[in-house]
Amino acid sequence: MNTYDVIRKPIITEKATMASEANAVVFEVAMDAAKPQIKAAVEELFGVKVKAVNTAIAKGKVKRFRGRPGKRRDVKKAYVTLEEGNTIDVTTGL
Repeated sequence: MNTYDVIRKPIITEKATMASEANAVVFEVAMDAAKPQIKAAVEELFGVKVKAVNTAIAKGKVKRFRGRPGKRRDVKKAYVTLEEGNTIDVTTGL
């Protein structure tokens, strides 16, 4: 799996901003990506040292699309904690 396939995009929300105060960055990752793959991809793409990787799967909500029931896709998020002195600016592109 390519490093760009593992990490899809950064997640910029209020909760992710709160995590950045604890030297963590939140990314949307592929559903089949494992923690060692996520760690290797972040270290390769951004040139930083990763301390820990925590993952969470957010199940898609059931919504109505044009009057018919449908389901949003499931999303896997990775909370990547960086070593002291390392930072990632997610507001800029890769």
